Amino acid sequence: MNNNQRTIKQAIDELLKTYQLDGKMAELKLINSWEKIMGGMISKHTTDIFIRNKYLFVKLDSAALRQELSYGKEKIVKMLNDAAGGHVIEQIVFQ
Repeated sequence: MNNNQRTIKQAIDELLKTYQLDGKMAELKLINSWEKIMGGMISKHTTDIFIRNKYLFVKLDSAALRQELSYGKEKIVKMLNDAAGGHVIEQIVFQ
């Protein structure tokens, strides 16, 4: 390839970075990995999930599950960030 040629992946990555969408794509990837990482049972009890200011907010319909998951917050943050391919969130808030 000469200097003016890029792969499609390089062009898309450059476009996302130019329009500052690369962070949003990483957030979307993290949210979409929730079920795979946490499993079907936890996903079934998840009513809403969103990211704001590097905090992942997870609404659950079970107080017992909310309590249980709160013990493993650091591990969950690490697994989700690994799945997203970067440091996307710093903390999880279970609601």
